[in-house]
Amino acid sequence: MEKNSTSAEELKTIRSIMEESTRFLSLSGLAGVFMGLAAILGAVLVHIIVLENGSLRLDAYFSYLAISEVDRIPWGIISIALAVLLFSAAVAFYFSRRNAAKSGRSIMTPVAKRLLISLLIPLVTGGIFSFILMFQDLYQLIVPVLLIFYGLGLVNAGKFTYSEVFYLGLCEIVTGLVAIFFPPLGLIFWSIGFGLMHIGYGIYMFRKYES
Repeated sequence: MEKNSTSAEELKTIRSIMEESTRFLSLSGLAGVFMGLAAILGAVLVHIIVLENGSLRLDAYFSYLAISEVDRIPWGIISIALAVLLFSAAVAFYFSRRNAAKSGRSIMTPVAKRLLISLLIPLVTGGIFSFILMFQDLYQLIVPVLLIFYGLGLVNAGKFTYSEVFYLGLCEIVTGLVAIFFPPLGLIFWSIGFGLMHIGYGIYMFRKYES
């Protein structure tokens, strides 16, 4: 009986080592919550500061502006989006490093590098595409494009971490595709895709893996 118990423990240890060598397991649900809150805060700031007339519909807002005033809008939105992105990256790194330290793992493993590459290729592509849309005055397609490419990045990265990341990516892609049909409501879809979905994902991940 004792021999069987020892064999089971050894198999469990071997399985754990193999899993850690193929998947990045230091992602934190708390990071997802903070990233979602930051995205919603960013949308609120755009709504209050950039879109001064308080309209949630981008087409309604642009209709009130002279052509000379329109040029400042994208740069204001980009500044806030970059601030949200930098904050989100810092939060994700902090909580991932903390989780790795708790479990005695290194955060910069070969698997983590593959995960980053898989995530960044669609993200960078989507960012470049968004700049092209901006210079073509197709502002209302930027949020759907960002959601779709971000979702593609998560689907790619999901191969190297928890399966929940893959499914979050699918949800982001679907949200982006739906947002294409309602381009004036970009702020709302931004808040749903980057905000509420991240918060829900983060709470679920924290309760399942960290609590």
